[in-house]
Amino acid sequence: MADGVPLTGAQLLDLFDAQVTSRQLDLAGRWLRSFGEGYYTIGSAGHEGNAAVAAALRPTDPALLHYRSGAFYCVRAAQAADPEAAPGRATAPESVDGAAAGAVAGPATAADAVEGSAGADAGRATPANGAASPETVAGAAVAAGAPGGAAGRPTAAEAAAGPASADRAAPDAVTGRAVTATAVPATGRSTVATVTAPTGAGDSTGADRSGAQPLGATEGRTATAAGASDRSASDQGASDRSARDGGTGASASGADTGDSGTGTGTNIGAGENGNSENGESDGGADHRANGARSGEHGGDGDGLSGDGTGGDGSGGNHSGAENGGGADGGGRRRELGAAGGTGDPATAGREGAVESAAATPPAKRPVLQGYVEAARDVLRGMVASSREPIAGGRHKVFGRADLAVVPTTSTIASHLPRAVGMGLAVERLRRLDARRGSTQPAPALAPAPWASDAIVVCSFGDASINHASATAAFNTAGWYDHTGLRIPVLFVCEDNGFGISVRSPQGWVATALRSKPGIRYFAADGADLVGAYGVAVEAAAWVRRHRRPAVLHLTTARLMGHAGADAESAYRDAGEIAADVTRDPVVATARRLVDAGLASGAELLDRYDEIGWRVRRIAEEVLDEPKLVDPAEVIAPLAPRRPVRVALAVADAGARAAGPHAAARAEAFGGKPPELAGPLTLAQSINAALTDGLLHHPQMAVFGEDVAAKGGVYGVTKGLRDRFGAARVFDTLLDETSILGLGLGAGLAGMLPVPEIQYLAYLHNAEDQLRGEAATMGFFSQGAWRNPMVVRVAGLAYQEGFGGHFHNDNSVAVLRDVPGLVIAVPARPDDAAAMLRTCLASAAVDGSVCVFLEPIALYHTRDLYTDGDGEWLSGYAEPGAWAAGHVPVGRARVYGVGSAEDVTIITFGNGVRMSLRAASALADEGIGTRVVDLRWLAPLPVADLIREAAATGRVLVVDETRRSGGVGEGVLAALVDAGYVGSARRVAGVDSFVPLGPAARQVLVSEEAITQGARTLLAR
Repeated sequence: MADGVPLTGAQLLDLFDAQVTSRQLDLAGRWLRSFGEGYYTIGSAGHEGNAAVAAALRPTDPALLHYRSGAFYCVRAAQAADPEAAPGRATAPESVDGAAAGAVAGPATAADAVEGSAGADAGRATPANGAASPETVAGAAVAAGAPGGAAGRPTAAEAAAGPASADRAAPDAVTGRAVTATAVPATGRSTVATVTAPTGAGDSTGADRSGAQPLGATEGRTATAAGASDRSASDQGASDRSARDGGTGASASGADTGDSGTGTGTNIGAGENGNSENGESDGGADHRANGARSGEHGGDGDGLSGDGTGGDGSGGNHSGAENGGGADGGGRRRELGAAGGTGDPATAGREGAVESAAATPPAKRPVLQGYVEAARDVLRGMVASSREPIAGGRHKVFGRADLAVVPTTSTIASHLPRAVGMGLAVERLRRLDARRGSTQPAPALAPAPWASDAIVVCSFGDASINHASATAAFNTAGWYDHTGLRIPVLFVCEDNGFGISVRSPQGWVATALRSKPGIRYFAADGADLVGAYGVAVEAAAWVRRHRRPAVLHLTTARLMGHAGADAESAYRDAGEIAADVTRDPVVATARRLVDAGLASGAELLDRYDEIGWRVRRIAEEVLDEPKLVDPAEVIAPLAPRRPVRVALAVADAGARAAGPHAAARAEAFGGKPPELAGPLTLAQSINAALTDGLLHHPQMAVFGEDVAAKGGVYGVTKGLRDRFGAARVFDTLLDETSILGLGLGAGLAGMLPVPEIQYLAYLHNAEDQLRGEAATMGFFSQGAWRNPMVVRVAGLAYQEGFGGHFHNDNSVAVLRDVPGLVIAVPARPDDAAAMLRTCLASAAVDGSVCVFLEPIALYHTRDLYTDGDGEWLSGYAEPGAWAAGHVPVGRARVYGVGSAEDVTIITFGNGVRMSLRAASALADEGIGTRVVDLRWLAPLPVADLIREAAATGRVLVVDETRRSGGVGEGVLAALVDAGYVGSARRVAGVDSFVPLGPAARQVLVSEEAITQGARTLLAR
């Protein structure tokens, strides 16, 4: 299609279909909202140039997409459904490492051929979804000014008379027979195309990937290869039209009048109620308008979207506005119809099915099956269908593991740190081959789904580059590149100039992106599909060959506002909106096709209507699909717990460490394993457990600030880098968002990451990486994707000689509020090792996200009651005893002091030691105490709490966190919910930051307060 751009005319036609499918999905979303169905969705209108980016990549390159990625998703779905027929396919000679391209199954893309870079792809991963968003813009006059744009289009009368009166055949809406037609484009070349018209409602049972559904395309493809003309980027402009916002109409002055049209000035869009603003009649009532939903969904001969009524060229009441926009784009058919004079095809009722079908010109090529699948995915997301393939009705996201599309839940770039982590992990695994090279096959995670030379792509909007998460990701990618480490990530900034109503200053985005150190800059016009494809090919090939980060700055337009009911006229003038409309990428691609002689304007109009008709039919089908109906169904994928498998994994680790891996273990510990080293402190026990974990899990990596060379601020990771090397134990830059992002990406890539947050107070800088990204992955992918991770955090208070609120933070409320998060707080050295093994096994088996909160003040504590007693030390269990000493998630530990019959103290962390000391003092007074160590703050050990509380009928909750939002609130609520009727009292920290020095004692729980609280309970 252009010099140096490996894109054929046939591929461009397919990419045009992807763009049109995306646009029609936006319009379908508006249509659904017009009668109270569907949910708030951000649309892709104006961003359809991202189809070129998808075509330039391999279908197995992992992609994290923002909400305006409808066309990208369609192309990726087509690549997966039919790799040989999908757009943008080519062959690469060899991989990055010089291996044969066929080493891993899967065809490469044209991007690889540019620099002869990477060759083959690994198998795909799993999800499928799209959170496409509807907003309606009449896509623009495809035929305006195009050679032959109106020629040959049948009038309404000719259409009603049947196929014989037109120059092409129409599909039989009743029989659904395939019709073969010969069409003569404006160039005079003849092409033969086959189309199968869909019949009936289609299968709405969810088994819609079989290829047997009525909305699928016929098999086989016809070549439409005509010569390509080399056009510059300046040709991307659309016809001369003024803009519309919402229901504001505008005219298309350059449109042909057609045989029975209304002449120039034909309306682009409709007014607020769908009426054209130049006085044209409605031409038929929308049976969906004002919420009316007449007829059964998807019946045979449905004349919706693509079937015309009316012979005067007037538009029907399908404006795409809130009061009833059709899937054909509302005023779109009026605008496009100006070229040929036919009426709005979306206005016919079911009674006109046969006549309207005859009026719909057939497509000249079958719609790719992948586009049909993508449309169904996206529409299911719009209506929250439980059959939606990735989130199952829980969220509207683009994602499918078999497409290597990772669902993202934010539009503010919070997925970028994960993308950097994925890139780092992919490159580390490529270099180390840790998964296949290990001689210790641990209870493994699923194989990494990507080829060793895969690249990671993530897209985002221009306003998002200002967000802290994006800044962290760019900085981390550049930082690692500067140090010589490779991160193959392609950032794609889709720049429409707005963040809702806030403008990006002119030139700011380009300046900011160009200035990112270590990140190669590429730029393309998203309205020029051919040019954008060429740049995307170049960018992808550069990243794949050099294994370094790059950013593709794709300028776009935003059509139909931000989302939902956003009225752009409140903050943009009509002239500015009109300027954006002239940059409509769908129209620009249509012009390119017409100018190249690959299709006539009339044929592209027919194609637009045909795809719109299919999308509308699918939208009607998914309306009746089931929704999530009960809490258990909703939370099922949130945080699966398989305690038996976790216990077996711990036992297997012990058996291997005692058996086939005994020699390697002895060597790692320098000939003296920890069980022979005598009693250990909490820090020493965690260090030994980390060593055993690294031995057992070859894909495990420990990283964070100061964890490698220094061995941690408190020496907890001392010696680990020397034992396992810098590839598995490494220091990171000083940024908690990036540390967690690296963990998120590494887990997704098949590693078992163990990041460290140096202090609990530092976690608050990066909480969203846990809440919004880590904990939601399983929930929004139904378990298809997971990011197993054990986050070690040094925290809580009582640290002497080194205090202040940042190093003595006692706030954990934000962690306890995250659904599905596992929170472990070991107090004793023996518990610490066993609980860390459980967390590692849970992450490996269930994909759990665990926070391992380590009490700083107890790291090096040795004594319990008196100086020198050594009773806070514990021996390290030998591997053969790991199974017997296993600590399941959500199980407490109980200590009996004295008779243990008078009062139950429920506590955790530092409170355990203080409570045991208080219990000893109470025992001297003849008071028997049960001290319950929660060990797990989430999920709470509710069954253990109820049992131990009922044993005495008196409960004292000792909570070292704050009174408001503290752990004690959850404990008391659990007891009340369970029907506990005994006495209860709480001792908790004051609602204050922890001050420096002796003043800290004034706001923290003390042993004296515990003792007094118990006495008060007994006095009642």
